[in-house]
Amino acid sequence: MRAAVFKKLHHPLQMEILPDPTPRDGEVLINVSRCGICGSDLHMVEEPAFGLAPGSILGHEFAGEVIGKGRGVERLKLGDRVSVSPLRGCGHCLSCLIGEAAWCPNMSHQGGGYGELAVASERQCVVLPSALSDTDGAIVEPLAVALHGVSLSGIQPADKVIVVGAGPIGLSAAFWARRHGASRVLVIDILAFQEKRALQMGATDFLSGSLDPVGDAERILGGKADIVFECVGAPGLIAQSINQVRIKGTVVVLGLCTKTDNFVPFTAISKEVRIQMSAFFTHQEYHVALDVLDAGAVEPRLMITNTIALDTVPEVFESLKHRSGQCKVIISIN
Repeated sequence: MRAAVFKKLHHPLQMEILPDPTPRDGEVLINVSRCGICGSDLHMVEEPAFGLAPGSILGHEFAGEVIGKGRGVERLKLGDRVSVSPLRGCGHCLSCLIGEAAWCPNMSHQGGGYGELAVASERQCVVLPSALSDTDGAIVEPLAVALHGVSLSGIQPADKVIVVGAGPIGLSAAFWARRHGASRVLVIDILAFQEKRALQMGATDFLSGSLDPVGDAERILGGKADIVFECVGAPGLIAQSINQVRIKGTVVVLGLCTKTDNFVPFTAISKEVRIQMSAFFTHQEYHVALDVLDAGAVEPRLMITNTIALDTVPEVFESLKHRSGQCKVIISIN
C-alpha cells in the first residue's frame, strides 16, 4: 500500500510503498477513503513531547470501507462504511465500559489515515448512515473534540461566549456553543480570513488583529464572557482568557500547547475563575457529533477548504506548518 510516512522530527513526510496491514483478532481492515489533516499532526512531527516513532503513519480523522476482518468480529460486515474513532482502549476496564476509552490504562491513539489501508478494532468503528459521505465521517473527530469541551464548560442558555482561535476546533466550539443556546459567540483570531466561515458556523461576532483583545471583546459583548474557550495552544492565551471571563466564569482549554506557559494565579483567584482542561471525547459525544451531521447540520462541512490526493500529502503537509489560509484539509485516498 502507499502511505505518507513520518521519518524523523523536523523533516517532511515521505511517500512509501509498505506491506498491507493484516487485522488481528477483533480488528478490521479498512480501505481508507477520506482523512483529515489535524493541527496536532503538525505538532507531532515537530515536537519530541509526543514521542512519535519513526515509520509511523499519521492520520486519526478518517473513514473508509471494511474490506477484511479478524477473528471475533461480529458487529461489522464487509462493505460497511465506517468512521473510526482514534481512541483505542482495552474494551474491558471501567473507563472503556462507560465510553471513556481516552482514560483506559492501555489507551493508544489510532493513526493510519495517511495510508491506503489501516486496521482498527471493531469497537472503534461507527457505521456511517447512508445519507452521510466518507468526508462527513472524517470530520466527526474534531467535532467530538469540541463538543467535549463545550460539555465540560457547563454552558447555559443565553451565556456569552468567547472562542479564541478560528481553526477547526475553535469553529466547532462556536458551532456547539450556539446549539447549546449561547446568546453571543465572539470568535477571536489574529487574522481575518476565517471571519465569514466563523459567522456561518455559529459566531455572532468576529474580532481580528486587535491590539487590545480583552478590552475590544468586552466592548463587543457588553461585558465579560461567561465562558472562554482557548482553542489555539499558544503561551499567553490562558492568561488572556482569564482576563476575558467574568467573576465565577469558566475558561476551557482546548488548545494544544507543549511549551511552558504562565499566568498570575491571583488574577484567576480574585474572580474564582474555573479553569477546565479538555482532552479527547467520550464514545457518546462521538455518536452525537455523527448524529448531528446525519440530522442535516451543514455548518461543520464549511470547515473543509481543500481536498487533496494522497501523493501530495508531504508537500501540502509542509505548507500547513505555516498559516496558509486553509482550515480543514481532507485527503482523498480511495
